[in-house]
Formats: sequence, structure tokens, C-alpha cells
Amino acid sequence: MDRAIEKKKGLKKKHIYIGIGILLFLFVVYKAFFGSNISTFRTDIEKLTIETVKKDIFHDYITVTGNVEPIATIFLDAREGGRVEEKVIEEGVMVKKGDVLLRLSNPDLSLSILNSEAQLAEKTNFLRNTMVTMEQEKLQIKRELLNLEFDIKRKKRAFEQNDALYKEELISKEDFLKAKEDFEFAQRSYDLYMERQRQDSIYRSIQVAQMEGSLTNMELNIKLVRQRQDQLNVKSPVDGQLTVLDAELGQSIPKGGRLGQIHVLTSYKVIAEIDEHYIDKVKVGLKAILDRQGQEYELKIRKVLPDVRNGRFAVELIFNGESPDNMRSGQTYYARLQLGNPKESLLIPRGSFFQTTGGQWIFVVSEDGKFAEKRAIKIGNQNPKDYELLEGLKPGEKVITSGYDLFGDNERIVFN
Repeated sequence: MDRAIEKKKGLKKKHIYIGIGILLFLFVVYKAFFGSNISTFRTDIEKLTIETVKKDIFHDYITVTGNVEPIATIFLDAREGGRVEEKVIEEGVMVKKGDVLLRLSNPDLSLSILNSEAQLAEKTNFLRNTMVTMEQEKLQIKRELLNLEFDIKRKKRAFEQNDALYKEELISKEDFLKAKEDFEFAQRSYDLYMERQRQDSIYRSIQVAQMEGSLTNMELNIKLVRQRQDQLNVKSPVDGQLTVLDAELGQSIPKGGRLGQIHVLTSYKVIAEIDEHYIDKVKVGLKAILDRQGQEYELKIRKVLPDVRNGRFAVELIFNGESPDNMRSGQTYYARLQLGNPKESLLIPRGSFFQTTGGQWIFVVSEDGKFAEKRAIKIGNQNPKDYELLEGLKPGEKVITSGYDLFGDNERIVFN
């Protein structure tokens, strides 16, 4: 006779397997929807540079390297060509304005002076002879006028006498008319001679003025030629140091040829090269601070050179007031060039993280200091010490400023 088998109550092995499967499924679902998927990188905190975000005054400046040059360089050119006869002063010597540096000779120029002087002497003699002739002519005219005046008086007297006799019918009408015509002719001759004298006087005045003007031009020409001869002595146009004098005894120097240069050492300027990234910010008048032996000196930009070469452009700075003692051409100085006015901002110390992030994000350390997470930020201007933070961080927060090359694409850094 068959017997019914009773089912055992309680957990069986298959129930355990089903439960474990359900738990694993729920864990996977939780991780997928509620768990954290942040990629993580572990590192030793001592290998990192961690800085604190602070609120302080931001100085918008860059450090530039400049070379000292004289405030001005004067080039020496030969104003007259010639042969070098004497080299009076050697290179490197301090000279004063007007000091003779070179003596040149030019026989053609000397001959030109002699010819001009001979022409001047000839024209002077001609003018003198002309003046003597004119004076003689003036005396002759006065003598003629005197004769005419006496002739008029005699004929006037004869006319008046004949007029009285004619009225009394003591002489014929023909004699009266003849005396009248003689008197009128003498008077008209006198008037005509006076007009000739006036015309001759005007002509002589014009002739003398022209000759005197010609003499004046000749004298000026000789003066200019003599000045040219004086320019055969090459002189220093300013006080300074004769740095280059390219001339040797016997050498022929063409007119306008470059002979050398003089450095004006009354002051100095600094020529600095700046990265073209700042070309829109750098303008004439910007100030810079030069620190030498613990003392600061102020400079300002006098000129911005337009050429950009190898990604850099040059500026010329001059001292705005006192300058360092014992400056020498060719020395190198470092100066802080102010690009803008100081202002209060959030600051992050400079670090190599910028090379990876471009200033768009940074790793921010958590409050407990156990990890750091990526956060978007915005950086404005920068100087050699700090970045100006525009948004993304608060004062007192700590950030990693060292390089991010080892972090890869991880978004969280866990500290060991």
C-alpha cells in the first residue's frame, strides 16, 4: 500500500541561490542608477602642490628683460668728401661738441674757392669802375644843366626886352618872334634834359642795385664754399663717447659716407622684447618698475616698435626721473611692466596645471582634505605670480596647482 510523502518545510539550497541572485541584481541596479561612476586616481598628497584661493590686490604686470642702450646714438657722415690727412681722436674717447675728429683734404674744393674769390675781385673792380663812370656822367649832366639855365636866362632877358620894344614898335615883328622862339626852345630843351636826367638816374640806380646784388651773391657763395672747406674738419656734433670711427690715413671718403657714431651718455634707455600675446595691451606711456640692489626706479614706454619677429616685439623705455648709478651699455635688467591698474580680485598662485587645463578647470580639495574633484573655473588676467579668478571658486578653498599630466581623464583625485 502506497504512503504519501510529506513536503519538507524551510529553506532549500535552490532558495539560497535565488536569493543571492536577486541581491546581486539589486546591487547592480543600485550601482547603475544610484551609485557613483566618477573615475578616480590615487596619489600621494606630498607629491602635489596645494594652494589656497585668496582675495587680494591683483597687479596686472609682466616681467620683461631689457638691454641698456645710450639715450641716443649720433651717426657721423662726411659732409664733404676728401682724403684723410689726420685722425685726431681715437675710438672710445669722450668728446665734446665741436671737437675735431678727422681732418680731410680736397684740392678741388680749394681750387673752387680760389676761382670764386677771383670772380668776386673782378666783379668788385667792375662795379667800382662803373660807379666812377656814373659819377663822371652825373657831373657832366650838372654842367650841361648849368649851361642850359644860363642860356634860358639870357634868352628870357632878350625876349622881355624885345617884347617891350615891339610894343613900342621900335623893332620888327620878325625880331620879336625870333627872340620869343629862342626863349621857348631854350626852356623846352631844359625840360627835356631834366627828363633825361631823371631817366638816367633811375637806370643807374637799377644798374647799381643789380651789381650790388650780384656782389652780395658772390660773397655769399664764397662764404658757403669756405664753410664747405671748414667741413673738411669732421667735428663732433654733441658731447658723448666716440664708439666707432671708421677711417684710416690716406683713405678717400666720399661725400655723405658713414664715418662712425657717437653715444650720448647723458641718460640711458632700455630696449625690451615682449611676447606678441601682449601686443594689444602694450602702449606708449605705460610704466615699469626696475629693481636694482633693493632700490626701485620708474621707467615708461617711449616707443613701441611695430615689427614682430619670432613672436616678439620690442619697446623702448626711458627712466622717469632718477636712474641707477654706474649704468653701462649692454647691461641686462629685469623690469615689471604694468599693463593695468591694481584691483581687488580672487587670486590663484601660478602653477603648471594651467598648461593642461588652459585655465578652464581645476581640481578642488574637499573640506576634509581626503580627495579633490574637478571643477570648471574662469581665469582672467595673469602676472608672474598669480592668476586672476573670475568665477568658479570661493576664498579659502584649496586647489591643486601642480601638473596634471599623471591624472589622465580622471575626475577625482584620492589622497593616500
